[in-house]
Amino acid sequence: QKDLSIIVLNFNTQFWLKKTLTSLKEFYLDKSKYKVEVIVVDNDSNDGSPEMVEKEFKWAKLIRSGGNIGFAAGNNIALREIKSRYSMLLNSDTEFHKGSNLDIIIKYLDDNPKVGMVSPRVELPNGSLDPACHRGEPTPWASLTYFAGLEKLFPNSPLFGQYHQTFKNLDEVHEIDACTGAAMIFPTKFMQEKVGYLDEMFFMYAEDIDWCRRFREAGKKVVFHPGAKIIHHKYKSGIKSSSTRLAKKVHNMFYDTMLMYYDKWYGDKYPKFVRTLLKTFLFIKKGGL
Repeated sequence: QKDLSIIVLNFNTQFWLKKTLTSLKEFYLDKSKYKVEVIVVDNDSNDGSPEMVEKEFKWAKLIRSGGNIGFAAGNNIALREIKSRYSMLLNSDTEFHKGSNLDIIIKYLDDNPKVGMVSPRVELPNGSLDPACHRGEPTPWASLTYFAGLEKLFPNSPLFGQYHQTFKNLDEVHEIDACTGAAMIFPTKFMQEKVGYLDEMFFMYAEDIDWCRRFREAGKKVVFHPGAKIIHHKYKSGIKSSSTRLAKKVHNMFYDTMLMYYDKWYGDKYPKFVRTLLKTFLFIKKGGL
């Protein structure tokens, strides 16, 4: 049995995918003491990236999804057939280096059965933390304080810093509410049998927060582990670097999925005017006014 399956979803990211797979092999696969497999799921790219994987990275398994079916649906294709003890979602615009030893996280999961999801320290190219890997539950209050700029003003306040839990010590292993789908590791069997797969209602964005919430609802902890570090070049996926019209659509999708997440988890818990306020606010953020 394999110890870890790493799934890399690709859509027209040939340059970045090559960097991801090359660095992954050099700095992790060639040094790991565990049995690790890599699966690339291609969402109908037309930039030659699936052919590149077949030719230059024969050690990776390639799955062609047959269409641009989105982040959740694309990853789910691989997640349904994996038999490894642990699985990892990894973006195609990430990069490994000498501090990217995922064996640390595999051992941590082996030693801590109450943990269901682990995020490594995901860093931007300048070395600062990618805040998406260190998230709080986006309650209406957490969202309001974040978008109103209060988290930025009072980052050490548990009252105002809930959205990214900026008041926690980033040098220590600790619990968080959610992490980013760019790099997340979890027990395969628990996901398949207890939590279920990514919610395909979300084409892109929010599916990772939703999944982390479902892991927590199933009784497992979500944990940030700074012992392994991965660089995230961010916004380099094929969709995000496409035409201006498509970029605008993706920008809108980010805010639309926030409303979808609210409806799924909070719609019946708050009065209707809260949703109306949220919808108006998101409309303004999208540039509607």
